[in-house]
Amino acid sequence: MKRIILGAALLLTVGAFVFAGGGQASSGGGGTKTVEITVEVFDRGTDGGRSDPTNNNYTKWIQEKLLKDENINVTFVPIPRGNETAALNNMMAAGTAPDICYTYDLTLIANYRNQGGLVDMAPYAEQLMPDLKKFLGPDPSIPGRDLIYRTRDSQTGKMYSIPARRMYTPLTNTFIRKDWLDKLGLPLPKTREEFYNALVAFRDKDPGGVGKNRVIPYSTPAGNNLITSFLDPGVTSKDIWINYVLMDRYNGWATLPGTKEAYRWCNKLYNEGLMDRDFPLRGDADGDNILISGAVGSFEGMWDYPYRDSPGIYKGLAANIPGAEFVAVDCFPNAKGITAKPSYDVEGIHFFIPVFSKSAEGAMRYVNWLSRSENMTFLQLGPEGIAYDMVDGLPQIKPAAGLWIQNSYQNLDYTLSVNGLDLGSPEKNIQALARGYNVRPALINDAYRIAMNNTWTIPVIPVELTVAGPYQQTLRDKFSNFTTLAITGRPAEFDKIWDEGLADWMASGAQAIINERSAKYIVP
Repeated sequence: MKRIILGAALLLTVGAFVFAGGGQASSGGGGTKTVEITVEVFDRGTDGGRSDPTNNNYTKWIQEKLLKDENINVTFVPIPRGNETAALNNMMAAGTAPDICYTYDLTLIANYRNQGGLVDMAPYAEQLMPDLKKFLGPDPSIPGRDLIYRTRDSQTGKMYSIPARRMYTPLTNTFIRKDWLDKLGLPLPKTREEFYNALVAFRDKDPGGVGKNRVIPYSTPAGNNLITSFLDPGVTSKDIWINYVLMDRYNGWATLPGTKEAYRWCNKLYNEGLMDRDFPLRGDADGDNILISGAVGSFEGMWDYPYRDSPGIYKGLAANIPGAEFVAVDCFPNAKGITAKPSYDVEGIHFFIPVFSKSAEGAMRYVNWLSRSENMTFLQLGPEGIAYDMVDGLPQIKPAAGLWIQNSYQNLDYTLSVNGLDLGSPEKNIQALARGYNVRPALINDAYRIAMNNTWTIPVIPVELTVAGPYQQTLRDKFSNFTTLAITGRPAEFDKIWDEGLADWMASGAQAIINERSAKYIVP
């Protein structure tokens, strides 16, 4: 990611920052003067019945109730979801970014922070955001710290972004065609060997009758769960954190013991005709289409991916081939027999406030207001009878239409402090989650259970890291290139391809990132 040169407005120091309203921080109530704020909202387009993200029944509800409760007037500013980084960079450089911005890209936030572009919110968390602090609760990854302070630097005490709480933390699953296994008389695989044997049977016996030249036993080039199963079980959380170069849960760790052997196994699958020959050329849509066509026997993806309404893999596959279905399997134990796999951390999307904001106090009060249960619940569910019905004490989501349609799942583009439905207990949350899909609830429950079995999360060390930003895009591209070459190359050339590619990757910035992380590691 290229660093941007921020405008002069961003070079203001936080110490010189003056809050709207005479600089007096207040805990709410609004006072007599109406505060004006602007808030980012993802623009996901209007395809599929989506509404204008800045003008719909939810934005109107927010505007009316916020004005009544807090005397704050909010205007929503659309940011293209597919081009958010460029859009935010341009607005930050011009000093026109909204008072509240949000992103999943922590490297982007770090770039703005390092250039003096963000408000330090640490001094105001207790007074201006008590409801947010209570909702976020303790941080499970940093003992003794509340989640609201996740990004607070241990040395400086400053905090430039605040995360949402992710209610559901499963990450990825491996899925397999159960109807193919049944036809072959094979059980759901529980080990890497059984998975391999199933792929061989898919290739040789073509149980779906798609044609031996078309059948794709395994479409994923190198899945998270597969790679993790090769990692040395003795790898420590410190090792994981220090070698977390790409800061991307989907790319693995090139330098951890076992990673090379994981890719060697993928090279074996590829050269034996067990992996999609064209995976380097496929985009997301093409990959979805081959799943729906019925040509694929297994793949790895997001924990619930085939069951989502979009792209509609389960529904589309069943329409093309009655009785066909993908089910989740837990088949990659490590050397200790544990099916260890990564999960999401509880931190979700992060919001931040540009230092040139004239309404930072109002911005923080707004997010605090969103965190109150009465507001959060309405925005997540919508109006009863229109967006959901209560069935056996749980909300049953129903298709909404017009200006009540939710442009993002459970309106996460508006809620800011929560990713995922919160009904007050984990059990209710999962039950309600399963009801929200147009497939059998048992499929969702099994997928959730498997994805959360023996999970670990990326360690969190509250220190400021500055080296990674300028290298990230180059390293992502080079990682993708050399791992693809390693998978598709001839087995006899694997070591040469891997070793040369890794050496170039390390010299292109990965070693510098590892050096910084090693030097700054502290026991959490």
